[in-house]
Amino acid sequence: MRSAECGMDRAAVDPRGQRRSDLTLQFRIPHSTFRIPGAWRPPVTQTVDLLAIAAHRDDAELTCGGTLAKAARADHEVGILDLTQGEAGTRGDAGLRAAEAERAAKVLGVAVRLNAGLPDAHLQNDEPSRARLVELIRATHPRVVILPFPVGRHPDHRIASELGRDACYLAGLARYGAPGAPHRPFKVLYALAYREDPVKPSFVVDISEAFETKLEAIRCYASQFDGARAAGEIFPTGQDLYELIRVQSAHYGSLIRKAYGEPFFCNETLEVQDVLQLGVQSL
Repeated sequence: MRSAECGMDRAAVDPRGQRRSDLTLQFRIPHSTFRIPGAWRPPVTQTVDLLAIAAHRDDAELTCGGTLAKAARADHEVGILDLTQGEAGTRGDAGLRAAEAERAAKVLGVAVRLNAGLPDAHLQNDEPSRARLVELIRATHPRVVILPFPVGRHPDHRIASELGRDACYLAGLARYGAPGAPHRPFKVLYALAYREDPVKPSFVVDISEAFETKLEAIRCYASQFDGARAAGEIFPTGQDLYELIRVQSAHYGSLIRKAYGEPFFCNETLEVQDVLQLGVQSL
């Protein structure tokens, strides 16, 4: 595991190229930046290929952690944008969850993890929130964005999905009033893990070789999950949460004849160039 260097950046540069003299706490890892925001400040970040946008710290690990780890191992630049700091959570506090999120991101190999500083349990798809996300999307410049599925029991998850999709579109409008050059992600995907809706995945990512990494990242959130029987969209079955995650991932893996998988949905029809390269045996 790469070692982190904690330091103070007194003269950072914002995405518009301006020097700032504010004091910002950052954790530096080679090619990575982890921010613990107080008041909102323009992001200092890097571009990524794949960006997971999640309502809370730990959501990305639960729903698409294996996919993120697999992409990072394939030398893609991967990022996570957490919308809230977890200040309304039943367990732990924002500071503890920030430290847990930093450790989890290092386990996954994530290049950059940002926090939008929006209110936990009170997310809104309003103009200030959209403008903040547009700035972050323009700064990170992702080709693919993973969002929560738009149906769920937690209001923040539903709002995060709608807010994220709207921001992805608005980020491409040249005259939309937010910092940064216009950029619209090419593909928006929705993480389907743990869904009880009768929604068939558009595809399942084989995370067999990355599953233990996913589970290790989830275990970084000891304040949230140690001894837990449920989390977020994961309903209790009486099993240990970590075992339940393994069972769920094995189920999705079985759909593609693999050990473990993560399911996704997209609105568009997927293109196939060569039917002879299609996977998953039919008979």
